[in-house]
Amino acid sequence: MDLVIKNGTIVTPQGTIHADVGIQGERISAIGQNLTGAEELDAAGRYVIPGAIDPHVHLQMPAGEVVSSDDFCTGTVAAACGGTTTVIDFVEPKGLQSLMDAFHQRRDEADGRVAVDYGLHMTLNSDDPLRLAEIPAIMKVGCSTFKLYMAYEGLRLDDGQILNAFAALRRARGLPIVHAENHFAIVHLTERFLREGKTTPHYHPLTRPDFMEGEATGRVVALARMGGLPVYIVHVSCAESLGRVRDAQRQGQAVYGETCPQYLLLTRAEYDRPGFEGAKFVMSPPLREETDQQSLWEALVSGALQVAATDHCPFFFVGQKERGRDAFNNIPGGAPGVETRLPLLHTFGVRAGRMSLQRWVEVCCSEPARLFGLPQKGRIVVGTDADLVIFNPEKRVTLHHQILHQNVDYTPYEGMALVGYPEATLLRGKVIVRDGEYVGEAGQGRYLERGLSGAWA
Repeated sequence: MDLVIKNGTIVTPQGTIHADVGIQGERISAIGQNLTGAEELDAAGRYVIPGAIDPHVHLQMPAGEVVSSDDFCTGTVAAACGGTTTVIDFVEPKGLQSLMDAFHQRRDEADGRVAVDYGLHMTLNSDDPLRLAEIPAIMKVGCSTFKLYMAYEGLRLDDGQILNAFAALRRARGLPIVHAENHFAIVHLTERFLREGKTTPHYHPLTRPDFMEGEATGRVVALARMGGLPVYIVHVSCAESLGRVRDAQRQGQAVYGETCPQYLLLTRAEYDRPGFEGAKFVMSPPLREETDQQSLWEALVSGALQVAATDHCPFFFVGQKERGRDAFNNIPGGAPGVETRLPLLHTFGVRAGRMSLQRWVEVCCSEPARLFGLPQKGRIVVGTDADLVIFNPEKRVTLHHQILHQNVDYTPYEGMALVGYPEATLLRGKVIVRDGEYVGEAGQGRYLERGLSGAWA
């Protein structure tokens, strides 16, 4: 064999085994004892897990007059250093631009620059019949999931438009992934606060009450039931929204969802930091309360939520977030996280006794692979891609933005003490991170033509 990872503890959703992993070319070729290869990596005392999949990132994403600070190169290098070997980004057509034209434009931005493998979701910002008619062709080029927004002018669809999009997606067996917020409530509250001179980051979460996120989630779940197709809710932030997901699941409806480390670990108190520091945490949905954290942890462990993603969308505090010093609604929304997801969930999930090792791997690796049509990823099985992470469960790291590879001047998790951190990352059989530093080749990541979502099974 070309390479063997020896003496590690292999962690899968089914359990743990002490065994070697053999690699031939780009694939896992053997799992067993006393394997030998041309190159050998000793993983004694380490976990060997599948390369993680982050199905929700926004790299070099335009937001008004600014662009998210991680491009396809820096963002995917950061992903690799954090043990993530596949990311899924977004295509956002402009106006009535054809979906296929927007798809190729986005591919041109990423190909030759990505450090890990990547896929794309297609954003549906219109129910124009010509755009919806393109869905089967977009599916054929491996883009099998479609983002729908319920908020934000230029992106949002109203209920009737969502139903039209759902009908087209049902025919093509595409999976809708939905940003569930109430647009008109946000606009109404934002205008009211600004009119009253309430302009600081403190007011950002008040424009997006948890019960209105719950309302929007319940509404889109009902629309999916009417449309007769599965639906996936992105970045569930609160118990109100989670309750709508659970209610639908109890009735047998195919509703899936994700949450993110920021909603599991941070609270609304961050918006009241001194000065303008609260702007670092402006994201949508906003951070919630400790009681919401508890509900989300329980849902992630029980399976009511299937995926831990990041919604990685960084903006520099200096020069970008600062554009909103006079009005919170001008702060670019989003925060970094692609590099820290695995170790954060290990420390505050596994080490804290909230979740098992197996569930950690499931929500970060195997469930994203299943739901987003990536059968070659997210598993340690003979024949699958040799995307692997050697993870040291005892390595202690205190997070500071200076030690991370994300192209941004802060981390929301500044000063958090972690126990457990990735040491090496392999992409399709090649070591691309060694001792926590990127050693791969520029542009070695590939576009992944994704198949049908497991939500249709």
